[in-house]
Amino acid sequence: MKYSGWIWLMALVLLNACAPNNVTEEKDWEKYFTQNKVEGCFMLFDNSKGTFKVYNLDRAKERFLPASTFKIFNALVGLETGVIKDTAMVIPWDGVTRSVPEWNQDLSMQQAFKASAVPYFQEIARRIGKDTMQKWLDTVKYGNMKISRVDTFWLDNSLQISPDEELGFVKKLYFDGLPFNKTSMQAVREVMLMEKTGKYELRYKTGWGRSGPKEIGWIVGWVEENGHPTFFVLNIESENHQIDMRNIRMNILKGILSEEGYFKGMK
Repeated sequence: MKYSGWIWLMALVLLNACAPNNVTEEKDWEKYFTQNKVEGCFMLFDNSKGTFKVYNLDRAKERFLPASTFKIFNALVGLETGVIKDTAMVIPWDGVTRSVPEWNQDLSMQQAFKASAVPYFQEIARRIGKDTMQKWLDTVKYGNMKISRVDTFWLDNSLQISPDEELGFVKKLYFDGLPFNKTSMQAVREVMLMEKTGKYELRYKTGWGRSGPKEIGWIVGWVEENGHPTFFVLNIESENHQIDMRNIRMNILKGILSEEGYFKGMK
């Protein structure tokens, strides 16, 4: 029994060791980061072909604050618990004028997601409550699962997640593989739709936060053509606090996806 158990264990180890063999490191993608004067990584998983391409594999395993990419998780828990009735649910503006004009108004969940309105989802987190939020973090095993204050933990570097973990999370979301009701996951997939043409659909969530002296940026999601999803995660950093994060993130994402042949409806 001991001998057969050892054989089984060794077989499992060898199986896991072979798993990364389909990963191709794309060093040529470095040019997109150099051009935009940032460091980072990019992961691209073509589900129909099973091909996995990565720039900066070491960074893809490191954890960072999720910033507003956490709105995907926050929305799922809100819908699952009934804190968010549906994507049309409005939370009135609290009257505090903030630097993003789109946030200074009454917002529905769908509008808040598109505008990445932090105050809306902070209120959702408060209504969910710390204990319930912790339960769902533990159930999903989202990143390091750590909470500080219930309305800031995804922004203050308490909660952290790796690009690799983010990729696995959105892939499970696409395939109804998370422990939420299918209606909740479908609703979140719908609000993630940012671009739709006759050739492709692009669904994603951006994130932008600060970790010490560094600005951290994200885009996580997938591009779908002819019913075939390809999942992606972009993670970047810069010590330039005047960085044009919005344009740089999109320049890198669109640049790499275009180079890989997306947006033509041929995938």
